[in-house]
Amino acid sequence: MKTLKISDDVHQKLTALLGELTAQTMKMQTYQDAIEALLTQSVIVPPELLKEVETFINKNKHLGYTSKEEFIRDAIRFRLQWLKDEYEYFEVPKVDIEKMNEIMETLNAPTNAIRYIRETIENAVKRVFDEYQSRKHELNEKVVKKLEDKLKTIEQYWETWRRQSKQHVESIETKLP
Repeated sequence: MKTLKISDDVHQKLTALLGELTAQTMKMQTYQDAIEALLTQSVIVPPELLKEVETFINKNKHLGYTSKEEFIRDAIRFRLQWLKDEYEYFEVPKVDIEKMNEIMETLNAPTNAIRYIRETIENAVKRVFDEYQSRKHELNEKVVKKLEDKLKTIEQYWETWRRQSKQHVESIETKLP
């Protein structure tokens, strides 16, 4: 066992970490547990990147992030979801979405750009599925069976995507001014 000398400021931060660990694990933790967590669960982030995160949080308070840790956890979750290869993502420049929203507002459209894009994609996928259904009699049985198995998988995937996309859009809409 060794003794460490730490400043009051570091002691305060270590105590706060101890509280977080206790809340996460629902059992009492020691300062040793807190230090071990720092050594095993911490990631070194370049100072300029941390500064960029802090600046982003300060400029975008409407997004609801209160700490860089919260933002970084959310960013990691988002990136993992993006890379899991379960979904395809489309990037649309924000300026294009803003232009579409302006036009749609001017036209008194009953929707916004994000919803319109989502519905357009859903309709395109549905048209492809419908076209297949109308023409499958032209294909041989083996091909039909193979395609129907794939179609079933795609439909399940698409239903999950619709549900999660709708939830994601709703969460974005609640954050919009």
